[in-house]
Amino acid sequence: MGSSKATKKFVYVTLLSAMAIAINMIESAFVVGMPFGIRFGFANIIALITIELFSEKEMITVNLMRVLIGNLMRGTIFGSTFWISSGGVILSTIVLILVRKLLKLEIYSNSMLCAVAHSIGQVFVVMFIYKQTAMFTIVPILLISSIPTGILTGWIAKEALNRLDKEKLMR
Repeated sequence: MGSSKATKKFVYVTLLSAMAIAINMIESAFVVGMPFGIRFGFANIIALITIELFSEKEMITVNLMRVLIGNLMRGTIFGSTFWISSGGVILSTIVLILVRKLLKLEIYSNSMLCAVAHSIGQVFVVMFIYKQTAMFTIVPILLISSIPTGILTGWIAKEALNRLDKEKLMR
């Protein structure tokens, strides 16, 4: 890859990271009124777009930046919120990579499975940090909410990708 293409890729990944961080920050402000900490996971739209445009490596970068910088900006870096968020992002990232390689599903299914993995990852971290195995009882609620939110984020990502001129993007 030439220097110009590498620079463009770096700029796009940086912009995608900034979008994921901004969406995450905005969504965090509205989680207060939602039961069980349920969120739409709109920042995952950017992860889905990134992996479609580039590769797993760039998606991992965007997800890591989202968690690290988002928690840094909220003042929760290395606190319980950081670890809970990390658990969800790590598991959903692993699931997305595996599902794309092994099952080759549509973006809606990938998104839904990522939402489920994100919820499960967060619950396991909460159970570990607080030594509360009873937290597992909210998993069915989180799984039920993950299905429509995963489909919604998958649909938004698909619509965004349909509107992008991928050829022009990396010229």
